[in-house]
Amino acid sequence: MTRPRPLIRSQRMTIVTGMLVFVLILIVLQLWLLTASVNAYLGGERSIVLPALGASALCFALNAGLLRYLYRLE
Repeated sequence: MTRPRPLIRSQRMTIVTGMLVFVLILIVLQLWLLTASVNAYLGGERSIVLPALGASALCFALNAGLLRYLYRLE
């Protein structure tokens, strides 16, 4: 079995740039989710807290997975 060729610098930069855009989208999504869930909670809607927590945890897990992939890329 042959080993895959190592990525050249421009290929790694393209991957890192794409990951950065995805991370920024996830962060904006988490900020919106926090704002919407706090607004709903203060409005008396208590049922939104657990689904918002689950969605935020999923966003965190995606970001952690991307960070792990970034460290393995080097």
